[in-house]
Amino acid sequence: MSSRPEPLFPLFAGLETLEGVGPKTAQNLAQMGVDAPRDLLFTLPHSGIDRRLRDSVQGAPLPGVVTVAVTIGKHAPPRNRTGAYRIYVEDAQTSFQLVFFHARGDYWQRQLPEGSRRVVSGRVELFDSMAQMVHPDFIVPESDAASIPAFEPVYPLTHGITQKLMWKSTRAALSRVPKMGEWIDPGQKALKGWPDFGAAMTAAHTPQSLGDIAATAPARERLAYDELLAHQITLALARQKERRSKGRVTQATGTLQARVRASLPYKPTGAQVRAIEEITTDMASPTRMNRLLQGDVGAGKTLVAFMALLAAVEAGRQGVLMAPTEILARQHLAGLQPMAEQAGVVLEILTGRDKGAEREAKLRALSQGDIQILVGTHAVFQHSVVFDDLRLAVVDEQHRFGVRQRLELGRKGRQADVLVMTATPIPRSLALAQYGDMDVSVLDEKPPGRKPIRTVLVSTDRMDEVIDRLRAAITEGRQCYWVCPLVEESEVSDLTSAEERFKRLRAALGEGVVGLVHGQMPPADKDAAMAAFQRGETQLLVATTVIEVGVDVPNASIMVIERAESFGLAQLHQLRGRVGRGTAASSCLLMYQHPLSDSGRQRLEVLRESEDGFVIAETDLQMRGTGDLIGTAQSGIPRFRVADLEKQAALMAVAQTDARKLLADDPTLDSDRGKAARLLLWLMRQDEAIRLISVG
Repeated sequence: MSSRPEPLFPLFAGLETLEGVGPKTAQNLAQMGVDAPRDLLFTLPHSGIDRRLRDSVQGAPLPGVVTVAVTIGKHAPPRNRTGAYRIYVEDAQTSFQLVFFHARGDYWQRQLPEGSRRVVSGRVELFDSMAQMVHPDFIVPESDAASIPAFEPVYPLTHGITQKLMWKSTRAALSRVPKMGEWIDPGQKALKGWPDFGAAMTAAHTPQSLGDIAATAPARERLAYDELLAHQITLALARQKERRSKGRVTQATGTLQARVRASLPYKPTGAQVRAIEEITTDMASPTRMNRLLQGDVGAGKTLVAFMALLAAVEAGRQGVLMAPTEILARQHLAGLQPMAEQAGVVLEILTGRDKGAEREAKLRALSQGDIQILVGTHAVFQHSVVFDDLRLAVVDEQHRFGVRQRLELGRKGRQADVLVMTATPIPRSLALAQYGDMDVSVLDEKPPGRKPIRTVLVSTDRMDEVIDRLRAAITEGRQCYWVCPLVEESEVSDLTSAEERFKRLRAALGEGVVGLVHGQMPPADKDAAMAAFQRGETQLLVATTVIEVGVDVPNASIMVIERAESFGLAQLHQLRGRVGRGTAASSCLLMYQHPLSDSGRQRLEVLRESEDGFVIAETDLQMRGTGDLIGTAQSGIPRFRVADLEKQAALMAVAQTDARKLLADDPTLDSDRGKAARLLLWLMRQDEAIRLISVG
């Protein structure tokens, strides 16, 4: 299975094997992510031009593209070298001009002699009430009228690539599509009325009208489903491998958990109790746990994760909690320490900062099993870190962590169970795309005692009033955040925006009151600024979005977000969740710049009305689309060429069910449909999946 099947060879050959594609063109196509004929197939037209033959330009919607048969009339060559060469032509009802620039000698006299008949197609505009077609796209003898496509697909282009070239090379790629078996469930295919793969490809590249370009057109929808299905088969294979890979039974006794429960000042929510139960049940089963714990800001994920870690300790084993940054790791340590003391459990931290003898001592204690729960950063991935018997790995803030890292982690503890926590509420369609290989526990209740946060929209014109309000809060002993916008993409401008704001606020509120934190600072300075704020030495922290993830300062009760309209809703929701963690009433001020667009206002109002992260994330997805929502590349969300996650969320859910059922019925993909599915995986470049089958 580990080498590409022969029928697909022509689709994965070099681009230069296509007629009319030379080295230069191949290089230009590579700029569009097109490296093989297969990629051309999946580069579909995004609109089209109606070139059906009309009687006359009269009555055609102008300016616009018109295709019409004409009789060539008199030629009017330019008076000077830079002027236009004009040819008067007549269609069935009226006359107009063909206009050419840079005409050479008698070229047009020879090509279009007076009195001859031609079909011309191109954009017609009115100049001084005379219709003109400048540089027609097509000029053919009447006998060749059929060579002009009635509806011409329009492809995305890049430097050096023309529509004509895309048309020609996509036709060449289409001629290489082999006959393949069907990988889609026959019931699903019949229900949707989808064509076969080859027919769908041809139809998608030869649309007959704009309707054929819509995502809902049967051919397009089928190709989108093929992409989603291949992706979900890959995830289902990973999940199947996890399930097959023997886990080890970790039987909790409940004694340590009971001690912590008794010491809590509140009762865990129903959602927390349910999640703890799902996790401990998974840990007690002989297959490996691969579970996602999804909970909104402040839903109490930490308690759930700690209870799971205690289950490992109760079974006489070890657990690890990994955070994406040192600050977060230290914060987890601070949050867990009191609970660990109640339970009488040894908890330690290991980060890149640990050096020399101290590090050696920790590593020794870890390998002997004296440290029961380790909190750390990616430093725990290093080869020198050896556990005595690691049973549970908890990973915080998944989106910094792809499927590959999850597998890496699994190798650390032989068959260790994996629990991933994320505070980013993810709409269901994206959750399926990103975590389709995992089981999910959702915390959808807020623990008692979390006060609602008042959210207000303020224009930047009222900055002075906002500063006065902060001054009053600081006098009362409160702490505040001020988040600066990410200006453009350049880090330099982010830096200036944060530093400018810091200077202005320091001048207004006094030295020593204001701290500053941004992405360009050395990590040690960043940590120091955060720590000073956490200890209450500074009252106002000016920051770029580095504080979005996890900083916990219960005394902070005001969050100001400048240029809120430039942030994603999910991100604003995350930032807002940094306040409202203590006893004081908290507020979040969303500052926007005039004039605010309608959609901008609508988005900010969603935040004002709702504190439910899942509702907010769904709205964000509808309003902005996946790319913006997640911050693309680092998210682990796959890039689809045809499928559109916002508009085709329902297809993703069907693909997941279908993929899991296919593998349940045919785990080795050896049936006819299974063999076709293998071909699909090769076609969609799902190498990871192919490896899983060959290893499996």
